[in-house]
Amino acid sequence: MPLKFSSVGRKAGIAALTAIAFYYTFVFINLGTIWVLNMGILKELILVFLFLLSTFWMHEHISRFFSSKLFPGLPSYLSDAIEAATVIAVCLLLCLVVVYIPTYVLYPEMEILPIRVRIGTTVGAIISLFFYYFVQRHRERKQLQEEFIRSEQLQKESFKAQLETLKTQVNPHFLFNSLNILNSLIYKNQNQAAQFLEQLSEVYRALLDNGQKTLVSLQTELKLAEAYMYLMKTRFGSKVEFHLDVPQERMHLSLPPTSLQMLLENAIKHNGSTAQRPLHIHIYTSEEALVVQNNLQPRLEEVKSTQLGLENIKKRYAFLTDREVEIIQNEDEFIVKLPLLKIEQYENSYHRG
Repeated sequence: MPLKFSSVGRKAGIAALTAIAFYYTFVFINLGTIWVLNMGILKELILVFLFLLSTFWMHEHISRFFSSKLFPGLPSYLSDAIEAATVIAVCLLLCLVVVYIPTYVLYPEMEILPIRVRIGTTVGAIISLFFYYFVQRHRERKQLQEEFIRSEQLQKESFKAQLETLKTQVNPHFLFNSLNILNSLIYKNQNQAAQFLEQLSEVYRALLDNGQKTLVSLQTELKLAEAYMYLMKTRFGSKVEFHLDVPQERMHLSLPPTSLQMLLENAIKHNGSTAQRPLHIHIYTSEEALVVQNNLQPRLEEVKSTQLGLENIKKRYAFLTDREVEIIQNEDEFIVKLPLLKIEQYENSYHRG
């Protein structure tokens, strides 16, 4: 809200200064001096100010309309000509509605000379085009540049997240445990060994496939999480219990890739578990958020935490939305709520999944 008021104030200031410069240019042309101020001039100045302010407001809508590329098959030169013609037409309409009609109705004592109308509308159109292309369009280009930088930063954060996840997964300890489990399964149950290897491959495939993406669907993220949960269930057995409750109608919503898997890994890493006191991890949705909740059972041995996983997830969300990642911790539970996003609102997010 403060930003919006700041933008309105800046436009009002530009409109006021331009109105004074614009109007006193005419005064100088007609009278040869600018040292004139009376009630009639003050009334006209107010109308010119309102005209410029309404022009700036209309410029935003015109720019947004033509930036939406509603006519993709139209040649650029023709689109530019239509855009300029629209700016001039709107300027002439505003001259009539904001300046001349109020002058005629409210100030009948003022004489509106035809030459002044011609000069006023001509100069007004030129000023309108000037502000549109050198102010409004410049602002649009600046916003596009900021959006590009923001997207680049987000992409960098995504790559960093992928790298951190891959580092963890190819960590010798993780790989050693996985290969040990696979080795024992080969002799005990070859079918289960084959399934374990398939799920291990699925984890790595998903991590690599999603490496270039900023957002993935919840369905895609759950596929990775389910493969990871299978590995953990095979490794820990009844010591870890996963409870998944995600309705089908939420599957189209999106979130940053590997964020769910990182939360599952975080829960297992920082909590101890036994067959008598298993670690319960619940995954469910609540008010367009994906919730990961686990009971707190701190390990007897201290686990050094860098908080990189949670910080990375929060940073990626900060680039995408005003909705924050919510973290709740009490004596018994640790809960993380990840906002689920609508992909159509993030057309510049390099979404491919």
